[in-house]
Amino acid sequence: MIDTPRSQTAPQPGADIGAEDVALVRERDDDANSRPDEASPGAARSGSTETANVQSSLSELIEFVRTRWVEKVVGQVDQAEVIERRREDGSLSERYLFMTAMSGGIAVLGLLLSSPAVVIGAMLLSPLMGPIMGLGFALAIGDWDWIKQCARTLLLGSLMAVLLCGALVYLSPIQTITEEIAARTRPNLFDLFVALFSALAGAYAMIRGREGTIVGVAIATALMPPLAVVGFGLATFNWTVFSGSLLLFVTNLLTIALTAFVMAKLYGFRNSLSARNTMFQNVALLTVFMGLAVPLGFSLQQIAWETNAQRIVSDAIRERFDGPAQLDALQIDFSSAPLNVSAIMFTPVIRPDAESEITRALTNRLGRPVALTLTQTQTETGAGAAQRAQLSATRAREAAAANERLTALATRLSLASGVPENDVLIDRSRRRALVRSRRLGDAGLDAYRTLEQRIAVTEPEWTIELIPPRAALPETIPFGEDGPNAQGNEALAVIAWAAQRLDRGVVLTGDPEEGERAAELLREQGARVAVRGGSGTLRAGWAAEEE
Repeated sequence: MIDTPRSQTAPQPGADIGAEDVALVRERDDDANSRPDEASPGAARSGSTETANVQSSLSELIEFVRTRWVEKVVGQVDQAEVIERRREDGSLSERYLFMTAMSGGIAVLGLLLSSPAVVIGAMLLSPLMGPIMGLGFALAIGDWDWIKQCARTLLLGSLMAVLLCGALVYLSPIQTITEEIAARTRPNLFDLFVALFSALAGAYAMIRGREGTIVGVAIATALMPPLAVVGFGLATFNWTVFSGSLLLFVTNLLTIALTAFVMAKLYGFRNSLSARNTMFQNVALLTVFMGLAVPLGFSLQQIAWETNAQRIVSDAIRERFDGPAQLDALQIDFSSAPLNVSAIMFTPVIRPDAESEITRALTNRLGRPVALTLTQTQTETGAGAAQRAQLSATRAREAAAANERLTALATRLSLASGVPENDVLIDRSRRRALVRSRRLGDAGLDAYRTLEQRIAVTEPEWTIELIPPRAALPETIPFGEDGPNAQGNEALAVIAWAAQRLDRGVVLTGDPEEGERAAELLREQGARVAVRGGSGTLRAGWAAEEE
């Protein structure tokens, strides 16, 4: 038997362990602890095994979810029936064209009146859901003929709605840009989410066989108002409104169509549901898909940039003010060059250099030239500030009430004279209102004078001047024994009023004595009068007409 050196022999179980054995074990333990970074092959194999197990478990989970989805969800959908219904909804018909046009007409009237209820009524009629959702499903199954049908249906319906909206706006006396119209002249992140969620709800309801009027309203929410604003911009020749609303319409349309495509693919709609495609058709389908996706991608990029820019502008302005400063009325015109930014800052301390500093900071952060208009309004704290705020609020209410009265006055004058409110001149400092009236049928000068008097009675602190159109003066000025009778005095009052309003001279023809007496009365009222002798009842005429 060969003796083994003690230094190489591990203690056996049950054997006596001497001091040398204990020292040997401790030496080995210390050796192992001094090299913690040297992993053993067994540890490496253990780590690889754990990673493989995790990957295997994840793959099994994904496969389980996919299998359950196919069996419990996709397998419950009658895809052929869904496709057949979508084909019917996307077809071009007289009903579709008529309802689209009527929906657009109602929508533009609601926008002009700033009436959300009327706009919602237009959405109830809109049939735009059919061809747009059909476009998404046609892309999903690769049906080229169906894509062309849906595109033609959508194009003709949209064109008819735009033309009708444009005609209504062109014939309408109201062509001002209301808040409802302005809100639909530029796509933003919230508009995109409205279109996205509407498309998700619409595609789900169609695939599950639960579509209806409510789903159509959801789709029309994102499409019909912008389409009506396109007609408004066309009728008013406003390129900014036209292009902005058209971009919003196209962005929402592409979002809805591509969302329907993704939902259809998710529910297992494949090319096998359509006739066999040729290579040319496959290339054409891919081209259409890219044609929809690329502009939407650019639009999303612009929306994301504008959203981020608005946050940067807001933060940059707030950073320059300390304490309880409050930012208000922040507006950014992204279409201008340089970028126009306007805001109001309520701050306890006015900073004269804030505008220039913020402008430089925004130019550096946004990478575009910025033109900032920052209005700083000083605010105070304490009881005195509260009293001043209360006084300011009272003055604001009084000013608002005065503005309402002036608006009402302008409205009455415009209605009485048959002209737009913009043609009514209001001089606040002199409390004077002036309007030049159109010819109102066969109305004489006395009728225009009566209209002016009725309005002047309601505003005793104002000077009301209604300038009549050119018309004949009263034919005769009857006299009695003691001078002009009641009819003659009324005729003289009308003549004096018309001469002042039109700033023209008057010629009196007839009895010289009566003429001089009437001329004296007219001159007292500020009229320029000439008298010509003659016979018969005293008559009046314009100086320019008599010469």
